[in-house]
Amino acid sequence: MYPSITPPRQVKIGDAAAFAGTTPRAIRHYHEIGLLPEPERGGDGRRRYGYDDMIRLLWIRKTAAVGISLDDMRAAFDEARDIEEILSRLEETLAAREAEIERQRTAVRHLQAVGNPLGLLSELVTDRLSHLPPGALRPSDLDALLVTERVFGPLGAAIQASVFIVLATHPDLRAENDRLDAAEAALDDGVDTRDPRVEEVAVQRCVQQRALEQAIEAAGLDAAEERLFEIYDADLKGEEDTQMSAFEAITKMPYDFSPARMRCMELTAQLLADAHSADH
Repeated sequence: MYPSITPPRQVKIGDAAAFAGTTPRAIRHYHEIGLLPEPERGGDGRRRYGYDDMIRLLWIRKTAAVGISLDDMRAAFDEARDIEEILSRLEETLAAREAEIERQRTAVRHLQAVGNPLGLLSELVTDRLSHLPPGALRPSDLDALLVTERVFGPLGAAIQASVFIVLATHPDLRAENDRLDAAEAALDDGVDTRDPRVEEVAVQRCVQQRALEQAIEAAGLDAAEERLFEIYDADLKGEEDTQMSAFEAITKMPYDFSPARMRCMELTAQLLADAHSADH
């Protein structure tokens, strides 16, 4: 029997704060100064936070952790649309105060060198991805790694990076993954959990996952993962706020998954577990 965990589509401010490692008061302050758009309120008059809100909140927390002021962050976010523009604005601000904020300036330059949210991830993760050419990783890949790092820590995200390395270097697997993502997205609220398509997509996703595992092994990435366990320091500097259990985190991070899609994910997990048991 496999437990069913259904992530909420939206969460209250307290859960959003707990997941991001901050406080409701801080989030309200982000709203007040225009750093975080204020979401619509539900029928009970309380704010509800969705996936995009949480990604923005994680961006704010990660950027603040390297010492960037909220005012500088807000100005950069207001004046720019993409990460490269944002980082350029921050570089100009920091350059004016170079003597006293050298540490922040170095951090921003690192982000500029990466050119995308990859620089917001831990060094353990970025080291694994550093050999990939620019643009090989999609923004959605990096968002997923950002969330995984928050839930499972740098080691969990570094292990997950193997999947994105394979997808970035195997066009056929990437195309099949995109097709399955679309098929899963089609399992919306109008699809019954007993619809044959649910099991069909689960079987196909299991086959895809097995193909990814084989590609990871063929590329020697599984050996690299084993080395990570040997060198990983659980007290990695800068990650002290990763204290939440995975179960608790899942209940606080919103995803817009329908019951049919959740059932598909459960079936996929069951099929993979059965396949792995058969292997051994």
